[in-house]
Amino acid sequence: MQRAIELAQQAESLGEVPVGAVIVKGDQIIGEGFNAPISGIDPTAHAEISALRHAANNIGNYRLINTTLYVTLEPCLMCVGAIIHARISNVVFGANEPKTGAAGSAFDLLLSEKHNHRVEVRGGVLADQCAMLMKDFFAKKRN
Repeated sequence: MQRAIELAQQAESLGEVPVGAVIVKGDQIIGEGFNAPISGIDPTAHAEISALRHAANNIGNYRLINTTLYVTLEPCLMCVGAIIHARISNVVFGANEPKTGAAGSAFDLLLSEKHNHRVEVRGGVLADQCAMLMKDFFAKKRN
């Protein structure tokens, strides 16, 4: 999660919402990314999507079986769909996202039994540190 926080800080330095993500297989990071929809002029350029693309390219397969995604903020609807499609095994996130979170806060799609793939979810890892990134970012935007 510490690496995801570093990536979130990179996003913030570019004026992006500070969210970072890494994908780990075994003890090796195989993909990482940070939010870049503004600079990338791409509404799908969320940290999770960037990390998924990076990991898939690294291993040469869009199925990311037996991997764990670490992300500083609870994934949204779009990212949850991609996580399920990629067959990520575990999602570990930092801060809850009460407005758009799709892993239990606003929606509970990652834990839905209607999918053909099950994802283990653990939230609240370094939650205070991850939430502070968001709070500080938006406080600066308002000032």
